Amino acid sequence: MDTLVSTAPPSVPATLRKLYFGRFAFAAVWAGALFATADTLGPLSVALLLVYPLFDVAAAIVDVRSAKANGAPAPALYVNIAISSLAVIGLAVAVTSGIPDVLRIWGAWAVVSGLVQLVAGAVRRGLGGQWPMIISGAISVLAGTSFVTQAGSGDPTLMNLAGYAFLGGVFFLVSALRLKPARDRA
Repeated sequence: MDTLVSTAPPSVPATLRKLYFGRFAFAAVWAGALFATADTLGPLSVALLLVYPLFDVAAAIVDVRSAKANGAPAPALYVNIAISSLAVIGLAVAVTSGIPDVLRIWGAWAVVSGLVQLVAGAVRRGLGGQWPMIISGAISVLAGTSFVTQAGSGDPTLMNLAGYAFLGGVFFLVSALRLKPARDRA
């Protein structure tokens, strides 16, 4: 598997770098907006909760197209698209029940997508800049577990989701900065 990644065409790191910078910017803005509305499940916070996994789907589609255009396989990305699509549906239902159910769905999504991110980062490690993605995947698994646990507490809040998203964005930023140009991967 590493040979497919380490011999990737020069456009793969450039596309990933742009995608990762975009994901950082989105996460930072999203986290700020959710932080400001995290006290209740109002129209804005509900919209934000649904937009985040939709953005994840869109980013994975861009990533898949880039990988396919360069002849690289992308099975983990297809899994990510499916998981995030299911998260949108689950969150759309959960917001009608309250914050604890939102945290349960978000937590389950974070665990599963974190595992997928670990796999994708490991497969792409020859490109450089993937250790932050691997670490982020592991943190996502732990954070997801904590969201599910928090759902059963006496005072569940959406506040931690904002921090989780921002931290994930920071890992995308670090990865974007660490991706190796094609000339450095040889």
